[in-house]
Amino acid sequence: MEIIDMSTKRKLKKMVSVLFILGCFFIGNTKCKGADLEYISQETANYAVQERGYDLPVDEVVKEEAIEDCKNVMNQMKAIYQKADKGTSSNVVVSETVMEEMQEVLKEKNVPVITSAPYSNMANYSKMEEFLFRAEQDLTGDIVLYRINRDGGIERLKFNYDGTDMYLLAVKAVWGMNDNPSIVYVSYTRIEEWKYTEKGWFGYTLCVPKYPEVSEAVDGSSMIRIKPLSDECREVSKKCVYLLGYQGNNLLCSDWDRSDMEGLDYNGLYEYLYRMKYGERYEFSGNSSGIPAEEFENLIMEFLPITAEQIKKWAVFDSEHQTYDWERLGCLNYSPTYFGTSLPEVVEIRDSGEGNSVLVVDAVCDTFICNDAVITSELTVKFNDDKSFKYMGNKILNNGTKEVPKYQYRIKRKN
Repeated sequence: MEIIDMSTKRKLKKMVSVLFILGCFFIGNTKCKGADLEYISQETANYAVQERGYDLPVDEVVKEEAIEDCKNVMNQMKAIYQKADKGTSSNVVVSETVMEEMQEVLKEKNVPVITSAPYSNMANYSKMEEFLFRAEQDLTGDIVLYRINRDGGIERLKFNYDGTDMYLLAVKAVWGMNDNPSIVYVSYTRIEEWKYTEKGWFGYTLCVPKYPEVSEAVDGSSMIRIKPLSDECREVSKKCVYLLGYQGNNLLCSDWDRSDMEGLDYNGLYEYLYRMKYGERYEFSGNSSGIPAEEFENLIMEFLPITAEQIKKWAVFDSEHQTYDWERLGCLNYSPTYFGTSLPEVVEIRDSGEGNSVLVVDAVCDTFICNDAVITSELTVKFNDDKSFKYMGNKILNNGTKEVPKYQYRIKRKN
């Protein structure tokens, strides 16, 4: 679906309003009075703010209603938050289970609710979808969406469509002293462009400061999944692709199979497979020679149909010390790209007929470009009876590799 073009409507609306004011001023007036000039000056300033689109003034009554509602919602979840395990860090992070418990409470309000957990399904999503369908037909309306964050706080997002433009009134609340709700910010912003895709993603770009007001680009883009994924696709997404992503390894963004595995970045891939197996981030031991060969090869072979000899041949291997090189991903070996931040999402699962499953994976990018499928690949996976699995191959569809930046190997291969 094409992005809704609102710029033309906005310009026409502004032109009509300006002409109306000027007409009222000049018709029947031959002298320019100070009060009239002040009025026109104020109206011009109002239009400048409106055209800018961000940091818009909020009606005090509307603002207080939003804040009060946000606090009331927080208090409804207070008992769950107080009982939750918040860890020992000063930065509180609640579990997905806790966020889902909170979601169930808000679900009873019969309003759309999501959590910040990956692949979160929206409760009461049909309400949000109905609002977007109406907006696509230029029918006015509004909807309030609640998002539960990892710190146990919430965001209250009120979208309003006036027949020409869509606006977002956002209120964020966190837990303050004595576990009382505390408002972090209230913002009112015009949405520059938006779309609701056939897959069920609502992508929008807020108006933000631009050059020369700021020296670096500000990203006002967001993507929210409205239509729920199937439970199977959600679980497989979490298990097989979420921790891989598209940054620091190329398993999901390159073509390969058992007959052609030379191009995989094994040295980059190691830390992601480590986290999948052990449930924690890989921390380099400090051994200047690298990762011991047996440790490295056993983990790679657990997840890929490859031999130790092939790994030695295709990875960056130090034969003298019998170790594999490893470097932390950073500015010296990685150039950030919009694509690298994409979320891999399994949208279809089918049997390949050879004891393997084919996962159709879309790369969902919410940074600047708002695309629910930058590339689509078919990832072949073999699931075992003991719940382990092995990646068997990946195929990028529709010549998608031409649409993304060339992969940057973390460690330069030795000739």
